[in-house]
Amino acid sequence: MSTRTVQIGSSHGLHARPAKLFAQAAKDSGIPVTIAKGDGKPVNAASILGVIALGIEQGDEVTLEATGDGADAVLDSLEHLLSLDHDAS
Repeated sequence: MSTRTVQIGSSHGLHARPAKLFAQAAKDSGIPVTIAKGDGKPVNAASILGVIALGIEQGDEVTLEATGDGADAVLDSLEHLLSLDHDAS
């Protein structure tokens, strides 16, 4: 199992569009990935509803966990995605 702590870069947090991009990337990875806000319960990162329900705002730190072959590479990719500001014009 690999773990990462990431600070959210999107200026409006993980609302619908960045949450969809993140959840789709997690799903496309082909391995189980979870995301948790603070000490909260982890949710399936491939679930857009689960991700949005966490109420993640800009600057929040989240913990990603992945299990399986290539977990570190998957987390590298997801970490990069979360650190971008998807709301910048």
